Amino acid sequence: MNVKPAFEVPFERSGVLVPGLPILPHGTERHPIPGMGSRAVPVSKGDTITLLDRDGMQPAEMVFFSPDRSSDAAMLGTQGHGRPEGLITTLANGSASGKKVLRALEIAGFDIGKGDAIRAFADGSRPGDMVHFVAESDGLLIVAAPGKAMRPEDNNPPTDIILYIQRSAPGLEKPDVGPPDPLADPLKDFNIQPGNAHSYEVKAGEFIQIVDIRGRECSDFQAFSRRALDQGIEREIDPTTTRSLMGSLYPQPGIFSKYWSVDQEPLIEIVQDTCGRHDTFGLACTARYYEDLGYPGHVNCSDNINKDLDQYGIKPRGGWPAINFFFNTMLDDTNAIGMDDPWSRPGDFVLLRALTDLVCVSTGCPCDIDPANGWNPTDIQVRTYKATEDFKRSYGYRKSAEADVEETKKTAFHDCFARHTRDFVEYNGYWLPNTMTNHGAIAEYWACRDKVAVMDLSPLRKYEVVGPDAEELMQLCVTRNMKKLSVGQVVYTAMCYEHGGMIDDGTVYRLGETNFRWIGGNDTSGLWLQEQALKRNMNVWVRNSTDQLHNIAVQGRHSRDILSKIFWTPPQQPTIDELPWFRLSVARVGDVQGTSVVISRTGYSGELGYEIFCHPKDAVEIFDRVWEVGQEYGIAPLGLGALDMLRIEGGLIFAGSEFDDQTDPFEAGIGFTVPLKSKTDDFIGRAAIEERKAHPHRKLVGFEIEGGTVPSPGDCVRVGKAQVGEITSAMKSPILGKVIALGRISVTHAIVGADIEIGQLDGQQKRLKAKIVPFPHFDPTKERVKGMYAEATVPNAAE
Repeated sequence: MNVKPAFEVPFERSGVLVPGLPILPHGTERHPIPGMGSRAVPVSKGDTITLLDRDGMQPAEMVFFSPDRSSDAAMLGTQGHGRPEGLITTLANGSASGKKVLRALEIAGFDIGKGDAIRAFADGSRPGDMVHFVAESDGLLIVAAPGKAMRPEDNNPPTDIILYIQRSAPGLEKPDVGPPDPLADPLKDFNIQPGNAHSYEVKAGEFIQIVDIRGRECSDFQAFSRRALDQGIEREIDPTTTRSLMGSLYPQPGIFSKYWSVDQEPLIEIVQDTCGRHDTFGLACTARYYEDLGYPGHVNCSDNINKDLDQYGIKPRGGWPAINFFFNTMLDDTNAIGMDDPWSRPGDFVLLRALTDLVCVSTGCPCDIDPANGWNPTDIQVRTYKATEDFKRSYGYRKSAEADVEETKKTAFHDCFARHTRDFVEYNGYWLPNTMTNHGAIAEYWACRDKVAVMDLSPLRKYEVVGPDAEELMQLCVTRNMKKLSVGQVVYTAMCYEHGGMIDDGTVYRLGETNFRWIGGNDTSGLWLQEQALKRNMNVWVRNSTDQLHNIAVQGRHSRDILSKIFWTPPQQPTIDELPWFRLSVARVGDVQGTSVVISRTGYSGELGYEIFCHPKDAVEIFDRVWEVGQEYGIAPLGLGALDMLRIEGGLIFAGSEFDDQTDPFEAGIGFTVPLKSKTDDFIGRAAIEERKAHPHRKLVGFEIEGGTVPSPGDCVRVGKAQVGEITSAMKSPILGKVIALGRISVTHAIVGADIEIGQLDGQQKRLKAKIVPFPHFDPTKERVKGMYAEATVPNAAE
């Protein structure tokens, strides 16, 4: 039976919605199963089992084992389908979820080969379809979302299945929320109730996990060098030293990840962080804080820390400087420090690694008189793990406020670029190279301008849009005219909300009459496509293929020569030499038997260039071939630092800089993507964009700045005392030999050739003289993108 009940609703109280804290009905559990992944969950007699196919067209397969190790689909009230081949294949693919399931089966002594398969959604399904089963006995349920690697020219990515278990006997009271499963076998595992502190020793190399069990709860943390304590010296984490050496408000996973003592000794580093919002400014809460607010005698973290550290001979303090994990500190325009509810959600954690032997202390903050703990102090879980555990560095990434947290991923090309650098930064849930060792951003930039460079663009979001109404959905959701897009063509476009503000910019690839691929910068745009399809009951599927398609860009004057030596194209497809701007070709490495890729003549550098899309399993092969052939042409790896320079010179916009959801495409400088005259069909945001175009307020312009000072994004643009705009991006252009910038200003003053000033400090005390100029600053006629290079116009990088 297929129904669509609402299982999850956002938490709401007195008109305050908290989408990040979804509420499930009493006794209902939620278990996400990733595409090509699996899950094992114990069930009891009478439990209702529901499978949700969130995106549609994703088959599911289940096996149910009773305690006597028998498996019969009738125990879930349905007919079986024989041997569970899809589940067996899924468990054998080496996924992390599959390893956990295999371990559970091994412990229970169940033979998956003897399971009686139950299949759901096998004949296709709509987004949001559900099926229900009722367990007729206790047992272990194994669920898989089978799938296989998607070829770049296909549109069948494996996607998630959501498993809900509605317990038949959940109890009268809602069960207490416990901590999530440990990351590994813990050495220590203890709970800290609010209003308590707990000290513990950690050896060098061991890991510490601090878990916010219910969300919105702060935990003060401090660590002392064990070696210094043995010498009678107190040397703990110093927040001021840490901020100074790390160059940020608090360390984050990656290179700048360490907490330091006042002697500039690194004591601890952060390895994982699923919250991303903490405090290093305020003290742990003190008796004086509560007294000044009229609560004398209120239990506080500083006094609790004093009591628990007394066993180590550490002197008490009136207020402890500490790392206050999950505390949400804010600094306003008057330099006042404030606070609000923490960002942390149930199960959020930080994972630390000890760099020397330590004495640590953690607290459960008792504050219940302000938003510090969301007005509801709850408990903290602390675990320590062996130094031999292999925990990867990662941030917590969510596709939306309601989405499950995901670890920062390595792209399939990560190890290829890791041969050239250790400088990786987090970008939208992935690690991307920033600069290359023994190169640097300037050298990488010149390699792209003079010769050829290769960069990793795998974090671009890819969504497959297929079905009879695919063209109708894309015509509704993007500003370009999809009816004019031929199969094999690519178009750059904007996607907007109803008020005209931009959701994203991106490219649409037309792979067939009813097959489109949306490639954008964020998941919001893909989720928007899904939302509109459901809202309008369209006969179309929108499925995330980001992790099935990773891509590198090969950019520069020699890019065509390199790719033409590597890739074979079938007769019905254009060759690399024939491929025009904004067209794609399905190609293979070497010959008809080679690895499949999709190549488009697109890029983000302002140079002749191509993007190569492949399945992650083929990434190393593709990179190595490009790198090998590219040696003849002086190929170099290129990171985000150099890419930003290239795109600013080329007048290419970036989300959060040149546009956001308050900026329409005309204000963002890409009005050419909105063909209001030739596209007569309605699209989302059209009416608002037409009105905003007729009565413009702001315009994106180029600036040339006198001198060598590079303004910062957000610096004000002024005429006299009045602010008339702001800088969105700026750089010192190597090829132009001058400081240039992009910025939005009032249309009244957006006059090419006009003199203007850029304000710094408070906007008044320091001014940079500038002139409004056309943009792109470099190659305004796009001759280089078209492959029409004039040698004399390119300075030698060594000059």
